[in-house]
Amino acid sequence: MASADNKIYFIITAKPPSPNGYIKAGEICFIDKQRFNAMQKNNDTDVLPVVRMGKVTDTLLDKVLLQPLSRRSAELLMAVESNEDRLLALNDPEALEKASNLSAGCQVHVEYKGQWLTGVIRYIGSLKSYSSDPPTGVFFGVELQGEDKGKGQNDGSFHYKTYFICPKNSGIFAPFTRIKPVYHKPSAPLLPTQSSLSITTTEPLKAGDRVTFFGDKNAHHGMVMDIKDHPDGKMVLISTDKDEEGKRGGEMLIPLDCVIKEELLNKDETEKMDTSQGAGMGGVTDSDEITVGSLVQFLGKTLLYGIVRWIGYLPDFPGMTAGLELEDSSAGLNDGTYKGKRYFNCPPYCGLFVKLSSCRPDDRFSGVKKKLFNGNSDNDEAMVSEEQDNVPPIRTEDVSNRLIGKMKGIQGHCNSCYMDSALFSVFSCSSVLDSLLFKTTEYETIQSILLKNIVNPLRKQGFVSEQSVMNLRKQLQKREHCPTYTTDEKDPEEFLSLIMQEILFLDPPLILCSQSGSIQKVQSCYYYQIFMDYNHHLVLPTVQQLLEHSFYSNSLKLAEVPSCLILTMPRSGKSFKMFPKIIPSTELDITGLLADGNLSLNLYKYECLGVSLFHCALLSHLRCLLLYIFTCTLGPQQCVLCGQLANQECAECFRDAAFSDTGFKYFCVKCSAQVHSHQQRRCHKPSTLILPQGFSYSQSSGSDRRTPPREKLELFAVLCIETSHYVSFVKYGPQDTDWIFFDSMADRVGESDGYNIPEVRACPEVGQYLHMPLAQLANQVPREMEGVAKRLFCDGYMYLYQSKTMSLYR
Repeated sequence: MASADNKIYFIITAKPPSPNGYIKAGEICFIDKQRFNAMQKNNDTDVLPVVRMGKVTDTLLDKVLLQPLSRRSAELLMAVESNEDRLLALNDPEALEKASNLSAGCQVHVEYKGQWLTGVIRYIGSLKSYSSDPPTGVFFGVELQGEDKGKGQNDGSFHYKTYFICPKNSGIFAPFTRIKPVYHKPSAPLLPTQSSLSITTTEPLKAGDRVTFFGDKNAHHGMVMDIKDHPDGKMVLISTDKDEEGKRGGEMLIPLDCVIKEELLNKDETEKMDTSQGAGMGGVTDSDEITVGSLVQFLGKTLLYGIVRWIGYLPDFPGMTAGLELEDSSAGLNDGTYKGKRYFNCPPYCGLFVKLSSCRPDDRFSGVKKKLFNGNSDNDEAMVSEEQDNVPPIRTEDVSNRLIGKMKGIQGHCNSCYMDSALFSVFSCSSVLDSLLFKTTEYETIQSILLKNIVNPLRKQGFVSEQSVMNLRKQLQKREHCPTYTTDEKDPEEFLSLIMQEILFLDPPLILCSQSGSIQKVQSCYYYQIFMDYNHHLVLPTVQQLLEHSFYSNSLKLAEVPSCLILTMPRSGKSFKMFPKIIPSTELDITGLLADGNLSLNLYKYECLGVSLFHCALLSHLRCLLLYIFTCTLGPQQCVLCGQLANQECAECFRDAAFSDTGFKYFCVKCSAQVHSHQQRRCHKPSTLILPQGFSYSQSSGSDRRTPPREKLELFAVLCIETSHYVSFVKYGPQDTDWIFFDSMADRVGESDGYNIPEVRACPEVGQYLHMPLAQLANQVPREMEGVAKRLFCDGYMYLYQSKTMSLYR
């Protein structure tokens, strides 16, 4: 996918004639810059193949209907709701220009419910829960101030995601058409010393200067962050001190004429406003405690957390300075650049330069954890966070605040990534295997570490230290008498099988039937390795297709619906992959894979008798008895053509995709006769299905008119491996874009005596790709895929599925 910077944007200024008369004036569209340049060389730009926002195919439009836009203008206009308003806004280029120059900290008036309210810009960007290319509309997040506090609509959150923090009903998100900049004018005669202050004075303002400025009725104080050119003249970006109510200020853009150096005022006033130690930090921090790589906190507009990436002296900036990469991706001011010079690298709006003396160690990892993060801890008991109370999986609405960010998830250490990613995938947002944590077992120490030191802290605090996982590894090493369990990398399926089967004795979640001639065998297992013969034609397979082909090749069926299905992909070791890309099936339809002992069918029949699912769940302790009673019934199947109850299965039709995408083919009598009347299928020998009790075929149609239930499993996590390093993706909510990415070793501080920094990040782009048409997805170049999506599609190794219904019985 091409970058948004490689696109040329347009707005459609008039309704196109037929055959494109359905396209409305005011829509935003674009064309790839390279494609446009190639057409321009050929003098072939009278009609342009543009892509309209929200569409994926080209539309040919006459160039006269298109007005070029800068990317920023396109983003601002896309936030305007209607096409008509968008065209009206286009006629005010001055307003567009002013909106493009606004930044966080600017004072503005914002229109809300017919009133113009006063506030400060705290956020500028998209309100989508995912980044996109092309970009979506840019909105302004405004915190209302003064008398207008409490007259807004939110607290800086939109659709359960927090973009900035402010008091209740004091936040507003608005397009630029509802924003007007506030330029402060002196409300009283200028001080005599002000008239001498200008850009041409012998003592010009510079970054780091303490200043006083005059806005409403009172003087305010702060520090110069930058001086900017503006259409209305020079503007000074000021980081303000506490306001009259004692609350911390923010950044404000003030006209140069309204600003004066504090040193030009009387000395007493200057000394009174000295805040060089930072607000509320409890005194001077010992700078020897803070070095590059330290985790620190800093009190800005709110309490901010970050990692020190650089320490030194900035030109014209007093005192020792720390360059921070902030956890909050929208709370910073830069990308590690100051006055055009780069001092460290970080994402845009994550960087912030502050006085070193204003920083203090991150108190979330203080005390007993301090030694741990220096990588020197050997005391298992003192260094481990323990949560006695049982904690449920993290709720969808809590993921953003509790789980996303740096130093989140499970901290990696000494080849632990296979275990970190497996534990995070299974327990962070799912409860399907929670029975592991409460089963009676002789290995209580291992179970206690897993529950109290890993699962509960992960769900309650969003973080697990590396020592907690190391303690688990040490206990497993003692149990297995394996001297490398604390040092070497293992396979995640090996670890999960050991925990489920040999330590905590979980009932196998997967029961398979294999048919060898007239002999049927039943076997149980904890995960399923997909094996593929080479007699297949799959190029870009889905997990659904791989599972069906593997079951078909090995003559396997499911004896019951599994509560948890763990699948590993066909590959040889860490290097060879049979398929360069695999498409994760977000839903796995296993109806055609079911054989004898279908417990879900039993529930279906109970419900037909008027027994509720809730009361069935109360009988979960009778699960084995229910299985025994119904082992001689066969699950009802659906005809792949008409959808009615099937009574025949044809194994020879498995590889025939002429009439169904699914591998296993079930037919009713009528459809089977039609399908097998074709000369290529006349030699097939369909087998007869045994109907479950309560179903019968009608004499006229040869089929029961009822539609059998479908059994589907939900994908809730994927483990990926690339160059011997495991990471994971987790589906944490009901929306298509509710995906997070976890890497237990995303960053590192120090060398042999350092420590790893785990990270959890939102990756909504994954949902976008998963719901693309297969043909469009096949054309995606992996290295050009947005965000971390490439790793999901190209490095998928283990797929975890769950049945919400069957998990009641575990």
